[in-house]
Amino acid sequence: MNDSPGWATPGSAPSDGQEAAIPRPSEPKDTGAPTGQWSPEQPPPGQWSPPSNPGSGPGTRPPASGWGGGPQHPGWAPKPPAAKPRVIPLRPLGLGEILDGSVSALRAHWRTALGFSLAVSVVVQIAVVLMQRYLLPRPTAIDPNASGTEALRQASEYLRTTLFSLAPATLLALIAMLFTTSVVTVVISRSVLGRPVTLTDAWAEVRPRILPLIGLTLLVMLMLTTVMTVSIGPGLLVGAEAGAVLALFGLVVACVLTPWLYVTFALASPALVLERQGIVAALRRSAKLVRGAWWRTFGILALSQLLALLLSLVVSTLLVVLMAIGDAVGIGDFPEAGAASLSWPFLIITGIGEVIVSTLAYPFLAGVMALLYIDQRIRREALDLDLARAAGLPGHDTDTARS
Repeated sequence: MNDSPGWATPGSAPSDGQEAAIPRPSEPKDTGAPTGQWSPEQPPPGQWSPPSNPGSGPGTRPPASGWGGGPQHPGWAPKPPAAKPRVIPLRPLGLGEILDGSVSALRAHWRTALGFSLAVSVVVQIAVVLMQRYLLPRPTAIDPNASGTEALRQASEYLRTTLFSLAPATLLALIAMLFTTSVVTVVISRSVLGRPVTLTDAWAEVRPRILPLIGLTLLVMLMLTTVMTVSIGPGLLVGAEAGAVLALFGLVVACVLTPWLYVTFALASPALVLERQGIVAALRRSAKLVRGAWWRTFGILALSQLLALLLSLVVSTLLVVLMAIGDAVGIGDFPEAGAASLSWPFLIITGIGEVIVSTLAYPFLAGVMALLYIDQRIRREALDLDLARAAGLPGHDTDTARS
């Protein structure tokens, strides 16, 4: 027997020890009518008309399922939308909200984010162009008629010189992306709260974290390079058919471990900047946040990288058209200069293309990583409540939260 208020069945017996406290109806009078029939003394018939809106008149009850359009229990009301101080709602985010939030934050703070990214990209590309023109060796030419051992030697020499030429440009690109990522992370964190941010404010917050960020980037690159070397190196040293099979197996292992490490530690940079974590602590923090959501994190990062790649392809296509036009009007022999002489027109046009891609892609990718970090903390640590209090939203002040 359930004695809870509002849940007792009509006509049920009271609980033990409560007979005296509960009034009982008087015993029915003997009317002389046979048992089980209506009493001859009935009230006069009443007039009844159906209500104009069924389910809304007095004395009616809402449908049991809440689907009939009538009044519903307060607990059945739809959940109110999450607060949205600026670029994202303060709740777990979907894929579209993360991508759109990154673009919205960059649009709202384009002077800070895109202006800084443009300045860094221009400086880096000028350095790359000068190194390619005057310092770095030209890629070794390959004789198409070579065969056997000579063809393998030429291919190996071409690969070595190409990697040596790309290494400085890759390092400078990583440094540029590091600086851009750090500033954009601060811009995103302020934009989520609906607060303005200037380049001076962002740089003042990022500057003490630059050296730890460089150390974090180098450590992650060292781990990825070590995985590739340990996986593929033994097969290359053995040579012959057995070495080729071993190298192929190592390549498969590297293709599995490298993305796993990259995604696992993808949120280390936002943790290092926003939580003032050390290098090792930031790596552990990222691994903890990604744990249980690796595939989701991988999918979002892969899609954002694909969008950046599509942007690069569009810009590259436009550059090819410009090169063809320039070659047609005699500005420069671009097909020959591309690999052999690296003429100034070729270097300048490709440098402009790299600046465009870097200026737009680096902040976008950095924004996606920062919002992924915020989303994982919302899902695991209820960061949305702290963000709402920090944004000063009604009903989320400190006193209300404590009560």
